[in-house]
Amino acid sequence: MSAPVKPAAPATDFVAVVPARLASTRLPNKPLVDLAGKPMVVRVAERARESGARQVVVATDAQSVFDAVAAYGFDVRLTRADHPTGTDRLAEVAEQLGWPDDTIVVNVQGDEPLIDPLLVQAVAAHLAAHPECALATAAHPIHANDEIFNPNVVKVVLDARGRALYFSRAPIPWARDAWKAGLTQTDSLPAPETPIYRHIGLYAYRASFLRSYPTLAQAPIEMAESLEQLRAMWHGERIAVLLTNDIPLPGVDTPEDLTRVRALLGA
Repeated sequence: MSAPVKPAAPATDFVAVVPARLASTRLPNKPLVDLAGKPMVVRVAERARESGARQVVVATDAQSVFDAVAAYGFDVRLTRADHPTGTDRLAEVAEQLGWPDDTIVVNVQGDEPLIDPLLVQAVAAHLAAHPECALATAAHPIHANDEIFNPNVVKVVLDARGRALYFSRAPIPWARDAWKAGLTQTDSLPAPETPIYRHIGLYAYRASFLRSYPTLAQAPIEMAESLEQLRAMWHGERIAVLLTNDIPLPGVDTPEDLTRVRALLGA
């Protein structure tokens, strides 16, 4: 697989944080697994650096991850081990580093070693272009039946301004007249008139929102769907959604994912 072209210096000023929690139920020591001779978290940090972020910080709860990242010269911070979400971990880093409220902070998840640097840059710019929003993220159209009905594929519905109305693991919006009752992922799926968008798990935040996030009570819809972005929506925050036709390369969550990504890297 060819290396991504490093983008020109972005017009949007932003920082990138890579949260890297050591514990993983499906892939032990996930941040430190080897990808073509480097720990995965370092591969992610390199992608974040290629995005043009003026500062890249790895945030971890483990000394072993800290040491591995520091050996490659990246800025790395130890954070508490009891953070329930990656967003909470970013909030601690924002406090540690004292970023001003208007700082745009992009969360580049630590298990996305193939993330496109241009997408990181674009999501940061999208938030800058939407001052009424506290967050920005991305999505792309999906058409495959199995993905629409797969609860691990998160869907998002947008309003007329391209802001999120709702995120769900369910197939939304439901095309009442196109899809018969009892439809399953093995049935033939007529194309609905309304596009269905798959959420890409990449976020940009304003530092002011990050500071407030840990004080927000969990939302019933967040707990039901197990989607932390619904907490922000429940409390009235707006999320701008950047639409792209490009399907992101796979992340790493299981041993099977690791094998696939190693093949893509030629490792």
